[in-house]
Amino acid sequence: MEFKELQEAIDQVELVDAHAHNIVSLDSSFPFIGTFSEATGDALSFAPHSLSFKRNLREVAQLYGTEASLEAIEKHRQTLGLHSLTSKCFSEARISALLIDDGLKLEKKHDVEWHRNFVPYVGRVLRIETLAEQILEEESPDHSSWTLDSFTKAFLERLDSYPLNHTFFVFTLTLDTLVPEIVALKTVAAYRSGLDFDTHVSKQVAESGLVEVLKAGKPVRIENKGLIDYILTRSLEVAEHCDLPLQIHTGFGDRDLDLRLSNPLHLRNLLEDKRFAKCRIVLLHASYPFSKEASYLSSVYPQVFLDFGLAVPKLSVHGMVSSVKELLDLAPTKKVMFSSDGYASPETYYLGAKKAREVIFLVLRDACVSGDLSLMEAIDAAKDIFSRNANAFYKLDVDTSSSTPQSISSLNPKMEEPDVQEDGSSFVRVIWVDTSGQQRCRVGVSHLTFIPLNSHRTLTSVLFVVQVVQAQRFNRSVKKNGIGLTHASMGMTSFYDGPAEESKLTGVGEIRLVPDLSTKRTIPWTKQESMVLADMLLKPGEAWEYCPRETLRRVSKVLKDDFDLVMNAGFENEFYLLKNVVREGKEDYVPFEVGPYCSTSSYDAASPIFHEIIPALESLNIAVEQFHAESGKGQFEVSLGHTIASHAADNLVYTREVIRSVARKHGLLATFVPKYDLCDIGSGSHVHISLWKNGENVFPASSAHGMSSIGEEFMAGVLFHLPSIFAVLAPLPNSYDRIQPNTFSGAYQCWGKENREAAIRTASPPGAPDGLVTNFEIKACDGSTNPHLSLAIIMAAGIDGLGRHLHLPNPIDTNPADVASTLKRLPKTLSESVEALEKDKVLHELLGQNLVVAITGVRKAEVQYYSKNLDACKQLIYRY
Repeated sequence: MEFKELQEAIDQVELVDAHAHNIVSLDSSFPFIGTFSEATGDALSFAPHSLSFKRNLREVAQLYGTEASLEAIEKHRQTLGLHSLTSKCFSEARISALLIDDGLKLEKKHDVEWHRNFVPYVGRVLRIETLAEQILEEESPDHSSWTLDSFTKAFLERLDSYPLNHTFFVFTLTLDTLVPEIVALKTVAAYRSGLDFDTHVSKQVAESGLVEVLKAGKPVRIENKGLIDYILTRSLEVAEHCDLPLQIHTGFGDRDLDLRLSNPLHLRNLLEDKRFAKCRIVLLHASYPFSKEASYLSSVYPQVFLDFGLAVPKLSVHGMVSSVKELLDLAPTKKVMFSSDGYASPETYYLGAKKAREVIFLVLRDACVSGDLSLMEAIDAAKDIFSRNANAFYKLDVDTSSSTPQSISSLNPKMEEPDVQEDGSSFVRVIWVDTSGQQRCRVGVSHLTFIPLNSHRTLTSVLFVVQVVQAQRFNRSVKKNGIGLTHASMGMTSFYDGPAEESKLTGVGEIRLVPDLSTKRTIPWTKQESMVLADMLLKPGEAWEYCPRETLRRVSKVLKDDFDLVMNAGFENEFYLLKNVVREGKEDYVPFEVGPYCSTSSYDAASPIFHEIIPALESLNIAVEQFHAESGKGQFEVSLGHTIASHAADNLVYTREVIRSVARKHGLLATFVPKYDLCDIGSGSHVHISLWKNGENVFPASSAHGMSSIGEEFMAGVLFHLPSIFAVLAPLPNSYDRIQPNTFSGAYQCWGKENREAAIRTASPPGAPDGLVTNFEIKACDGSTNPHLSLAIIMAAGIDGLGRHLHLPNPIDTNPADVASTLKRLPKTLSESVEALEKDKVLHELLGQNLVVAITGVRKAEVQYYSKNLDACKQLIYRY
């Protein structure tokens, strides 16, 4: 029997990693060798002599192209840097969703939110013992000793303070929180008192246990069985009420665990308790060495599911295969799930995914050979195990569609159409945004497939120079090695597809456009194609200094490392919808309707378009807060939800493309050009900025300005550097036709509370406590900006404000134009902002000197060209 189809299906499926832990910084005290073994202390010195260690070390060395030694790999890790390491490992692992238990104590671990840089969806698994210990570390609300009642109240209230993936427990949560939602609860009682839970434990026993734990002092570690049983029972009540699953550590782990008490057969009392009969439970780690017992429980209890992380890849090949086979002796394939149990290093994620694919292939292949499964059933089982089971179990609603070999589709005509077909009808667009803010795709033709391009007015995006990479080639080569791109591409202007002389970028030299697979999406308006955002690398693992996405990552790392902060952003997209008309034999574009601001008639006219735009954005996981008609004739605005800066920039790229493409389907041209008509209102891309720490917005505070000192210092840095920032946020001479007094565009260097004429407006949206600031808005940003560079330079300015502890001047509570004599006018021309940026050495240091030279070089070319060609700006509607 041939098993090529099974292998292809397993290789191509996107994984849902249903149980893992935080990655740590490279300078963490956690030893890299510890990622290869559960051993600790002196026992760790013997780890290199285990079968799994030797095999996994070779696997990682092969991944990095280094010598198969710890020393060589660790040296390579330091050279490459954590972000590049993680990108590479996650790209190879092909994980579409990640669920993190962040209760594992690791020094210098990155928070859950950080992992969203590498995976489209990240959820949080809440470890109940860790939560309980954190509460007992604190003072009780009334500053007296903790009692069982006060602890229970605090425990349940804390549970309720987290955003849950499904329903809420008691209180309504704020909708703007960015803490990754809780998708499951977890207990590690196997490490403390074992799995023989008493779900009817008395309050007296629990109270006695609490007293014992408190007497032991701090740091608090809950090991008393009575208290653990009580905490678990209360947590099960929450899980039952909120329809949240419970993960239970079973089987082996490090030496803290008493293996005799981690046999899942001890769970009978819990499983037979009718109160929790509908609470979904997953047994972690294949319950090794009790895999047969776990298999039995899954077969007789409808609420029991299985997970084989840790057993794969920490056992020998024989151990991994035999353990998974034992799970499937009795357990339905609909109840077995993959996880990497990755922790501390990105390599653990890579190894977990790689070995899981290999092991599941061997197990399912043998099942076919023995007659247990047909080939089609084995392929279906693989998809269930790697993605569909977890997607349903945790109610993630994550797109885990994978490519199905064409030969399999012919065996089962009812199967969904594959993403990637051998006949070349599917393509992947590899996208980047250049220094001048133009969104482009690298055009590549494979297998002699040629796609003709029409004039620039009918490209997939206006100057979105569409290159389609045939999907089969993408899977084989492009996603690993990227596509060649000339250095000149990041020096191009808005008027000519060649490098500006002063950018210092020429046609000599080539980089690699390497797709970031975490951004790969099926294109909503043409299901036969996909799109993916690309990073710019000199060679595998080495970022190019001109890469906008890497620049934003680098500055974000400074903000995180130096101040333990994360910047979030949300963009408002203003654009015109134009229709083509013929006047005196010449084509022209004019507004497709002329209604006023927020008019229902304008909305009615555009309603068919928005009924496609909004679902398309939602299908790309881009949150839309609102949309409406703007003041210009044929002008509209779509406001996006806020998210971590890197995601916000990525989302803006895709949002522009969605709006342009859907408009084109309706025979219209959507343009984000800053000043489409000199006699009408301009189009901005106002950006809202907030700062977060440990999942909480740090801006609001009871102070004179309604914001914390951190928020004030950051915003003061942005205000101070605003003239320089303009060169990136408003990159065209046309941008300055928009930034004028009395146009809500922020023409003066000032800030104000809810003052839409101020360059920076602090916002207190509905639902925020009166007078408290949740974010601030920068008015100058427009639709011709590169979003990654814009957020990077804003962040860099804010970092300078934090570092120098800058303070804000008094807010302006009137129209700045009325007090213009007391204020500094912001740059009136692109030349002025370029001059400011050239002098701003602080921003040079944070952004990179060569990148700043390229930016200012492109801007100078723009100034020179448009000063000599006054009507040329009319052509910008085709480029932006």
